[in-house]
Formats: sequence, C-alpha cells, structure tokens
Amino acid sequence: MVLGVAAVLAIALPLVGVFAQSGGPASGPAELCPQCPVSFRTPSTLAPASTETAQTLGLFNFIMVIATVIFVLVEGLLIFAVFRYRNRRPEQALQIHGNTKLEIAWTAMPAIILAVLLGFTLRTMSDIKALPTGKVINVTTVGHQWWWEFQYPDLKITTANELVVPFGSAIEVAVQSEDVEHGFWTPELFGKVDAVPGYVTRLKFTPTITGTFGGQCTQFCGTQHAQMRFSVRVVAEGEFQAWAANEQQPAIAAAGDAQAGEDYLFNNSESECKTCHTINGSATMIGIKGPDLTHLANRSFIAGGILANTPENLKAWLEDPQAMKLGTLMALKKPLDEQTINNIVAYLTTLK
Repeated sequence: MVLGVAAVLAIALPLVGVFAQSGGPASGPAELCPQCPVSFRTPSTLAPASTETAQTLGLFNFIMVIATVIFVLVEGLLIFAVFRYRNRRPEQALQIHGNTKLEIAWTAMPAIILAVLLGFTLRTMSDIKALPTGKVINVTTVGHQWWWEFQYPDLKITTANELVVPFGSAIEVAVQSEDVEHGFWTPELFGKVDAVPGYVTRLKFTPTITGTFGGQCTQFCGTQHAQMRFSVRVVAEGEFQAWAANEQQPAIAAAGDAQAGEDYLFNNSESECKTCHTINGSATMIGIKGPDLTHLANRSFIAGGILANTPENLKAWLEDPQAMKLGTLMALKKPLDEQTINNIVAYLTTLK
C-alpha cells in the first residue's frame, strides 16, 4: 500500500509540472489574439523566470518533500499497525496508562518541523522583499477598468498593456489602481499583488530568462475582469535601451490618409479622442483616462490583451468598442464614419 501511494506521487508530481509548463488549457478567449506574442494560456509557477520566483519554487519544493515524507511515513505506520495488531477474535482491549515519552515526542516533532519550515519561509520572504541593489528600473503600474498603464518615471515613458524590462536588472514596481481593486500577477516572474485605490503596493523581480510572459488581473474588478490582461517582455539590455530611446521620442508627423487621421484627432472640434488619450508632440491630445497612444503601433495587442494590434482590429474597435469589450469606458457619443475610421487607423499604424 505504501509503495502504491509513493508510486502515485512519483507519477503525479512530474505530470503536474509538465502540464503547468506546457501552458495547460486555454484560459478565456485567447483565440481572439492569435497574433499576440503570448497565448495567455494558464501560466505556470513551476517555470520560474526570475530570481524571486526561483526562490519561491525552491521553498515550495522543500515543503513538498517534507510533507511527502511525513505523509508516507504516517500512512505506512498506520497501515502497519492496522495489520500487525488487529484482533483475530473478540476480546477486551488492555487499558494502560499513556506513554509520557511518546506523547512528548509526537508533540515536539511537529513543533520542530514547523519551526524549521517557518525559518525557511521567513528567510525566503526576506530575500524576496529585500530592497533591490545594483541597477534598478522603477515602474509604476496603474490598473484601470480594464487595462494596465505602465509608467517609467525615471525615463519619462508611459505605455499600456505591455511592460518591457531588461534582462538581469532588478525591476521595482509600484502597483496602484485608478478605480477599483485589481490584481497584478505574472506567475513566472512575481507573485500576486493587489492594486488598491489610494494605496501603493510594491514588488520587485529580477528576470533571469528573456522572452514574453503573460499576465492577468486576479481580483474581480467588473464585467471584463477576465479580459484585463498584459504581458511582460524581457529583452537584452541593448534592446531595452533602444526601445526606451524610441519611446521617449514624440510622434512623427504623418502624410496622406494618415495626415487626415492626424488632423481629425488633433484639430477637429468633434473629435472625442483627445479628451481621453495622449499623443506626445500634440498640444491637444493630452487626455489621461485612456491609454497613451504615442507609440501604439509598436505594441503587440490592444483592448487589454484580447485583440492583436492589426489595422483590421483597430478598425473594428473604432467602429464599435462596446461590441468588442462590453462596458469599456470608450463609448463614442457619435459613431465615426468609415472614411474617418480608415484615416485614423492609417495614422495610428504610423505611430512607431
């Protein structure tokens, strides 16, 4: 029996790890964004991509090993006692006084084990929460219904839904919320952190693997909670510096149909876009409620991670944002005509 339990654990645990690392089943309408760099499938805490998540996984494995040994030992002794000391004929059990040494032992041993686990847990928590050293990238994350804003205060950069960070640098994130409580989580890089209105929660992580990792809001924040996604793109230091230098530049003047779209956004008195969105280089596009659009064309997806950033999806979004994401704050009082939409899309696709 004991060997059977051990065999089940030996088979089940590796399968759990393989399933988690493979991504598991699709979570939500990921098929809406087939061209996105992340699939937004079930993420895995068993595939750490930062120093902090590797430490957390190490603690998890340590506790799992101890728990498994205790489980097998206790169940084995229980089964042994059942078969070794079972009554073969009805008889009165012999009543004896309790064994003081045994009682002390089975009280002291769990206390010692829990004390050891507490020590390792506190040490891991201290390492994860320690102030970052060396080169630090400061980021402010603001949760909105239903998208994520990323600000780099030291670099004077604001973007949305895609956090870009350099490999090997400590990333310190100040997590905030603009409206209701949200949850900020990329399992491969850092643990869950609440975004609470009027309060700043801090976390840090040091990426150890380059690549793109999917993130998700983990607190129910409204009807589109499940569609509030983001990604963290970990790149080499040189690539990050090039990205930052480009993001710091204002939008480039457009021509042709794109020029017509720019004129509508910047100068048309009927344009509602400038009341919510910002485009650096414009004196009129200075809204703060919606995502900064300055370098929109460089982002992989729109609408909080549910649509690939393509001209077709941009057009569909401008035609009827409520049909694409019911409840979004982007509700135009007056629908845009097709030519205006085409002009705006032509301009937005130049914002690189």
